[in-house]
Amino acid sequence: MSLASHLDELQKKHSEIERQIDTAMQHPSTDGLEIVDLKRRKLAIKDMIEKLREGTASD
Repeated sequence: MSLASHLDELQKKHSEIERQIDTAMQHPSTDGLEIVDLKRRKLAIKDMIEKLREGTASD
């Protein structure tokens, strides 16, 4: 998998998790821990994206 396609895939996952968070927050019955878990996953993906971008910028 090329770096560009890997970044694209990570960005898609990041957007999907963001959508899931928005949907979960609209439902009062959603477990708070589920939202926290989604936010952690979103942040982890964001960190991966940043590391990959930093790695290509230093080349």
